[in-house]
Amino acid sequence: MENALRGRLSVEVRREVDRLVSAGQNVQAIALVDEHAGLPTPHLHDCVDAVDQRFGILRHRPASS
Repeated sequence: MENALRGRLSVEVRREVDRLVSAGQNVQAIALVDEHAGLPTPHLHDCVDAVDQRFGILRHRPASS
């Protein structure tokens, strides 16, 4: 199931979050989620959870050639 906070992000921001998570730049990904999630402003814990969930999903995907 998709994280509700992720659903508030544009497609472009979602792609950038995935790129950052894949590159091991989770702090930057969390900041991006926080910056672009809109109102109501999410709690930091929720941003961390959203990025952690993406990390779990992305690490199980096969690498593209």
